[in-house]
Amino acid sequence: MRTFLALATLLVATPAWSQETGTLKVRFVYGGAAFKPKPINADKDAQFCGKHDLVNERLLVNAENSGIKNVVMYVHTGRGGSTLPPQPASNKTYELANDKCRFEPHIVTLQVGDTLKVTNPDPVGHNANIQFFANTAVNFTIPPGGEKLVKIEKPEPAVIPVDCNIHPWMRSYIVAVDHPFAAISNDNGELEIAGLPAGESLVFRLYHEAADSAIKEIMIEGKATELRRNMLELPIKAGMNDLGTITIPAAALKP
Repeated sequence: MRTFLALATLLVATPAWSQETGTLKVRFVYGGAAFKPKPINADKDAQFCGKHDLVNERLLVNAENSGIKNVVMYVHTGRGGSTLPPQPASNKTYELANDKCRFEPHIVTLQVGDTLKVTNPDPVGHNANIQFFANTAVNFTIPPGGEKLVKIEKPEPAVIPVDCNIHPWMRSYIVAVDHPFAAISNDNGELEIAGLPAGESLVFRLYHEAADSAIKEIMIEGKATELRRNMLELPIKAGMNDLGTITIPAAALKP
C-alpha cells in the first residue's frame, strides 16, 4: 500500500519549538544493479590531468552494499517547506579544491554567513564558474597555488553547480541554506542530520545530480512513498530518528 507523506503547510506564526533536539539517520540505496563509473577522457592539460584515472562522478554506487554516494538531504524552508526558529550563523570556512583535475569535495553544504574557499593545489590553472541565483555569480581563474574566497550572503533556492570551463568534465555542487540542517550521503549511502528541533514535523528535500527530473517515488523500508517536488515530511522526536533504508529506483537516476 502506497504511503503518501503530506507536505507541511506554512504557518503564519512561528512554531513554539521544543528545546530538545533530534538526529535523523538515513541510508540511501540504489534500486538496480551496481556498476562501475565510466572513465573520463581528460584531454585538456592531458600530461597532468590524464594520469589520474578520472571517472564520471554523476552517480556513484557502492558495489558491496548498493549505497548511493552524494545524496543531499536538507530541511526545506522555501515554498511548501518548514518554518524554523532563527538559526545563528556558524561563520565557518569550507574548502573546495581543484585537486587532480577534479573538485574535492564533490558537494559542499554551506550556511548563510559561511565562506567558500576555492583552492588550486594543482600545477595547472583552473577556474570556478558559479552561477548563483540569490548570491552574486562569480567566474574566476585560480592559478596554481592560488585561492579565492566566496561569501554566502543568502540562501539559494536550488543546488548550484560549480564548473571549471578550462576542464569541462569538472563539476561540483553547492548547497546554500539558512540553517545547519543539511547532509550528504557517504560511500555507504549513509547520512545523519543532527540538532533538529524535536516535537514537530519537518519538510525535507532530497537531491541527487543524476535525477534529471523530480524523484516521484522512493521506498522507505520497503514501503512505496510518493514525493512531491522531491520533498517529504517527517516527524522528529528527541534523540535518534532512524528512518532506515531509502531505496531510489534505478529509473529515477541516470548515470
